[in-house]
Amino acid sequence: MPDWDEIFSKQGKIFHDPHPDMEKISELFKEKGVKRVLDLGCGTGRHLIFLSKKGFEVYGMDASPKALVMAKEWLIEQNEKAELHLNKMEHKFPYNDNCFDAIISIQVIHHNLIKDIIFTVKEIERILKSSGLIFITFPRLGGGSRGDNWELKEIEPRTYIPQSGKEKGLPHHFFTLEEINQVFNSFDLLEIYIDGTNHRAIIGTKK
Repeated sequence: MPDWDEIFSKQGKIFHDPHPDMEKISELFKEKGVKRVLDLGCGTGRHLIFLSKKGFEVYGMDASPKALVMAKEWLIEQNEKAELHLNKMEHKFPYNDNCFDAIISIQVIHHNLIKDIIFTVKEIERILKSSGLIFITFPRLGGGSRGDNWELKEIEPRTYIPQSGKEKGLPHHFFTLEEINQVFNSFDLLEIYIDGTNHRAIIGTKK
């Protein structure tokens, strides 16, 4: 995985508002009795803040020390709480088995080679309780901004590295629908759809 510290240092929080479907997701979580939620790749904390305000017990994991410092500061400013962990998603997660009721990951897990993405999904499965919920989003090939001239270089099937643009050098894997079902075969996928940010989104429960 690339080092995100430089990106966060230059661009600040990057994202300020929660994902447009997060209100719906939080309502689903409440309906299902979710209490403990992990934001995988929490960045500077936009969803930590949102979920904490909704009354959930919130955890955040990210590979960027800079992002976690900013998330902690933001949480303090908002008088909210979350437990933060510094960890790369291709390394074993610092959580026990069957630890979380739900896991969200917004525009994060695709930033890797497919073998590492598969490892990440296995870790999600490990730390999620039986029937636990996931809400995960990732880009689709051709779904980016028309203003981005990324000059994509393919390094393995459907994994590309932009040679220019705001995410230069960061790997991007673009899932096919068939691949989503294969990689997430330990989950019942309740919805697969294109969200309001033109990313693909999945909602599922652990089998």
